[in-house]
Amino acid sequence: MKILLTTLHAKYSHASLALPCLAAYCRDIPDVEIAIREWTVNEPREHLLKLVMAEQADVIAFSCYIWNIERTLRIVSDINKIAPKTKILLGGPEVSFGIFDLMHDNPSVDFVIKGEGEEAFRHLVETLLHEQTGMMPDCLAEIDHLFYRDGDEIASGPISRKNLELDTLPSPFEAGLVDFSKPLIYYETSRGCPFSCAFCLSSVEGAVRSFSLERIKSDLLFLMNNNVAQIKLVDRTFNYDAARADTIWAFILEHNRCSHFHFEIAADLLTDRNMQTLSRVPEQTFRFEIGIQSASQTTLAQVKRTADLPRTFANVRQLKSDTRIELHLDLIAGLPGEGYTGFLDSLQKVADIDTQDIQIEPLKLLKGSPMQEIGRREGYCFSDFPPYTILCNPWLSYDDICRIETIGRLLDLFNNHGGFATAFRILERDRSFSGILDRMARQAGAENLSSLSCRRVFELFARLTEPFSGPAARAELHDALLFDYCRCEMPLMGKLPSFAAERQNDCSWPSLRDLPDSQSLPPGSRVKLFRYEFRHDYRTEQESTEPTALTFVYISGAGRGLHVIVLSTELPLPPTAGSTGQCQSPV
Repeated sequence: MKILLTTLHAKYSHASLALPCLAAYCRDIPDVEIAIREWTVNEPREHLLKLVMAEQADVIAFSCYIWNIERTLRIVSDINKIAPKTKILLGGPEVSFGIFDLMHDNPSVDFVIKGEGEEAFRHLVETLLHEQTGMMPDCLAEIDHLFYRDGDEIASGPISRKNLELDTLPSPFEAGLVDFSKPLIYYETSRGCPFSCAFCLSSVEGAVRSFSLERIKSDLLFLMNNNVAQIKLVDRTFNYDAARADTIWAFILEHNRCSHFHFEIAADLLTDRNMQTLSRVPEQTFRFEIGIQSASQTTLAQVKRTADLPRTFANVRQLKSDTRIELHLDLIAGLPGEGYTGFLDSLQKVADIDTQDIQIEPLKLLKGSPMQEIGRREGYCFSDFPPYTILCNPWLSYDDICRIETIGRLLDLFNNHGGFATAFRILERDRSFSGILDRMARQAGAENLSSLSCRRVFELFARLTEPFSGPAARAELHDALLFDYCRCEMPLMGKLPSFAAERQNDCSWPSLRDLPDSQSLPPGSRVKLFRYEFRHDYRTEQESTEPTALTFVYISGAGRGLHVIVLSTELPLPPTAGSTGQCQSPV
């Protein structure tokens, strides 16, 4: 019997952890061949159907999420018409609720596994293997969390609270079931969440369960020794146990070679000992995603999110000042009691910390989450289709939601990664950060803000801020904006961004020989220079009062990306020039 485990990702860079875990748990079943195939929702449906059918599987199992469920169900319907004897199994968070309706509306679906899937999947495979000539519904009725067809009826096995003992799950990494060619590998050290936030499905999963520290260390060592570039831990709250988190962080710091780690944490749970350990983390090694969600304690209480906001903000500031960890803060727009002004206040409080990334997501009322009941009770309007995004509520109109979505997109374009730090510093002399984004979003309206080149993004910034001030202030802003642009991308001769085009004659593109020492460049480096006289020396927050000529040194090379150094005079390049693959702030 051949089984195909598959899913459709939102992006090619994503990799499944669920499918290798299922395969690992069934690896010792004789006479069963399991294939794992991962594709994306961006591929044509007809092509995906050909790829699925080419596997000639007896059972096809799809892992389902809000981003792929509609495409998956269409493919499933086509499979049933082509190969009606092929059994179709669905699993994942998007099909773990409203299962009877799902199977009634989609007769091509033979089975659905609710929630954690490894044990139910193994039992189903064993049943199908032994009953290939005549499947017996009463055998299926013994499988926990399995929904199936019994003639014209839809039936289910027991729904129990029993959970898998995590250490009994073989490592999918050591079993060779995870595709290490992907740029991002997912890993879990625990399942469940200690909190009960109404907007999150983790609130219905029950208590936290952890793999043993021995198993966690074994998996992490395997990943680090294989030089996995990006490891994203999918634990809902990685540091729910501060001592456990500290042990794992210390282990990573001791053994890591070159991997970068992403953790979702609760900042208010960090201890002094955690902070001491985290102070040792090298640059570009850890990234923390911290869900602030709202700066209103009253709003958080209405969705049962337990958070000590003063401690959260204090600890995030300490992480910012005392560590080299990348910080990513999340806000959710549309929570109960928070109107548009309240949202801007939350945004401002997060922005005041000056972290690398801020992400804004409109509330999604996920199937099975307590938020759906709250939404119905409070008069929310939200889409009936994935991802079930809020349309309006008693505190936010549809126009407010659209404006917040625009602010989120502008944040992605302008604020995150510090690309517009100098221009924002000029604007914030007279207005708040959240006020700037509010005015920019109103100016942008319903404009399409996708698929913009770097130059177009900077030109968009200039256009959206044009109504902010008079000609003199606007000229200074454009000067600062050009400085930011030059730190990210080299202006091409005759092709300055439109907001700086009138100063084309103030630019020059010197040759490399104008720098007295280029011996420190790595072999194979390509170097280009650009020189421009700015109104100020913007390299520090204490701007000069005199015009300053700056030379931008652009260093690139195969596999190293672009490195930018800013010099006020033609000085020798520092020995480390070109050693990093990212755009660097002025030095």
